[in-house]
Amino acid sequence: MQNSVLKMTPVSVMGNKYEVPQGLTILKALEYVGFEVKRGCGCRGGVCGACVTVYRPKDDYHLKFGLACQTVVEPDIQLVQLPYMPAHKAVYSIRNTSPDNKNIIKLYPELLRCMGCNTCTQSCPMDLEVMNYISAAIRGDLKAVVELSMECVMCGMCAARCPAELSPFNIALLIRRLYGKHVVPRSAHLADRLTEIKNGKFKNELAKLKQADMQTIAKKHQELQASKGSAV
Repeated sequence: MQNSVLKMTPVSVMGNKYEVPQGLTILKALEYVGFEVKRGCGCRGGVCGACVTVYRPKDDYHLKFGLACQTVVEPDIQLVQLPYMPAHKAVYSIRNTSPDNKNIIKLYPELLRCMGCNTCTQSCPMDLEVMNYISAAIRGDLKAVVELSMECVMCGMCAARCPAELSPFNIALLIRRLYGKHVVPRSAHLADRLTEIKNGKFKNELAKLKQADMQTIAKKHQELQASKGSAV
């Protein structure tokens, strides 16, 4: 059996050149060359939005954006990690804020500066129609904002690139919270389950779990995963 030859590809990380194995994600490439990623690294599954990366492919003037755990390195790629995005986030009480665009604009007055340039959409690593949900927010169409922004991973690239200095992801988060609190009907079965918990229906089962060893807990967890939570 012949030994396979590891094929390497050149990359540039924050101005320094390295060689990494082909096929690695940007996050794995960073760790391969010795970076200890303490911030800007989370789920590694493209869900948490912590590992946003900015890169420029070879011979391309376009800046591109992605999640480092999902984006595969290209030859001579130039990249930089953004472990934190200092975007504007309003302070509010969901309980005391009514779900209308007047309150939304009061909390985020810069919303009305949106120029419809679509830069936010072009920057989104999740390919969301960011400009469309910002337009819906201005119109007061909260349901549309919820539907269009639900897959947002809060990476902050839309805020980093917006020429009007909006924080689209935080605006959408506010609206989803308002919609969930004040518009969506309360779940009857959730209320029933909360009553059961309050009345101590699961007290004995919880006590057993607290006394169980790790092997028993791991087995129970596997059963719940296999049955999508329906196992008892």
